[in-house]
Amino acid sequence: MTSFRRFSVAATIAVGLLPAVTSAQDKPNDAVIPATRGESWMRRHESFNQRAQQGNVDLIFIGDSITQSWEGDPPRGGKQVWAEFYGQRNAVNLGISGDRTQHVLWRLENGNLEGIKPKLAVLMIGTNNSASNTSEQIAAGVKAIVEKLRAKLPSTRILVLAIFPTGSNPSSRLRRTNEGANEIIQGLADNQMIFFLDIGPRFLATDGTLSREVMPDLLHLNEASYRTWAESIEPQVKELMGEMK
Repeated sequence: MTSFRRFSVAATIAVGLLPAVTSAQDKPNDAVIPATRGESWMRRHESFNQRAQQGNVDLIFIGDSITQSWEGDPPRGGKQVWAEFYGQRNAVNLGISGDRTQHVLWRLENGNLEGIKPKLAVLMIGTNNSASNTSEQIAAGVKAIVEKLRAKLPSTRILVLAIFPTGSNPSSRLRRTNEGANEIIQGLADNQMIFFLDIGPRFLATDGTLSREVMPDLLHLNEASYRTWAESIEPQVKELMGEMK
């Protein structure tokens, strides 16, 4: 009679017969690995490169759809608010909808900053990472972007904004992930060339809830919220761009 041995799952994994199951924390952090996206994304990226080649850039905003929608028409976009606050400041919008930290990293390495020396870069990125990355991984992605900006634009000051709140209430998983990242990201500030500002509370009610009157889909801004954004950072923008009199 043939005899059979009983193997535990752990033992089977140990001898290499089954692949070990890894957690999200055990996987390589894709938030810090530069990556591209599709054709329409590449076209917008290349339009940024063409704008950079023209020069005359004093202010850049870097981010995802929340940043890109500064270009949108009201009532959902911030086009008119942008014109009011940044139209005379040689400002350039470097936001692409859907971008994660790794996509911004690739863009910065591939032409978006070539030939320009802005006085200030405003960065707000990371919310698109929150569904698949940990707070620590997102913060590492933001850190990599800041380091890239410092290397490419050594004379440019950087205003890192905390990732904006999302979800209707404070217990939202994605909001908590972003808040955890923000706690780490604020440590990047040296208050000499890198600065941190959290304007998230200005979008929230006193109990921490987020209204659709502020963010219609509990993520993206409307025109009124773009004004909140602009007004909230204006003192820092003036100071960091050397406009204070």
